Amino acid sequence: MPSTTDPSPSRRELNKAATRNSIATAALELLRTKGAGNFTVEDIAASAGVSRRTFFNYFPSLEAALASVADGFMDHALEQFRLRPADESILESAQAALMALADPMSVAPMAELFSLTQDNRSLARSELEAWEHCTEQIIDAARNRLGTGVSELYLHALAGSVISCGKAAMNVWFAQRGPDLSAGSLAVLRQHLIDAMGLLGAGFAPPSGVNNPAAAAAPSSVPTTTDRF
Repeated sequence: MPSTTDPSPSRRELNKAATRNSIATAALELLRTKGAGNFTVEDIAASAGVSRRTFFNYFPSLEAALASVADGFMDHALEQFRLRPADESILESAQAALMALADPMSVAPMAELFSLTQDNRSLARSELEAWEHCTEQIIDAARNRLGTGVSELYLHALAGSVISCGKAAMNVWFAQRGPDLSAGSLAVLRQHLIDAMGLLGAGFAPPSGVNNPAAAAAPSSVPTTTDRF
């Protein structure tokens, strides 16, 4: 029997999502143009065309609004993750989900937030909140895949490992390319994210014939994800 549940979001849900996105976009634009410490919640609200009260209905702080710019990338990645076969390992699915996001610009907001907060540690909490939110989403996605009986330690260790690999990819990319947000630079970041998931899935074992484990991190080497993590 077909489901009677309409999976499509209601108009109210769409309006709420649009308002949330508008606030986050305004926050990132002000960070981009004015720099950290030079704008307030009131400035963000005015730029987004909402009241201060509406801002706080969606976000508890300026940092939280900035952190949410990473949501779009994570939402798209998780959407691809959920399309993967249920009997596939979590890390194989994660790597395949990243590969499915072929447009390197999909990672642009997250990369820009990372770039803009590197030189101003007063906004470090924005980056931290973004990673924490991603961790929660990964735990939820893994629990939905594996069932409610799965160990909480397993879920948190898995999500923490994935996030650590994501951070490593971002750090290496930024060290190599700096604040370059061109399509070519973002393609490098996307590949680093894919490679990091491959390294994690392979247990960080170097490819055949490579004695130096550090060489396994080269972008040209994408180990096969054979572990059933």
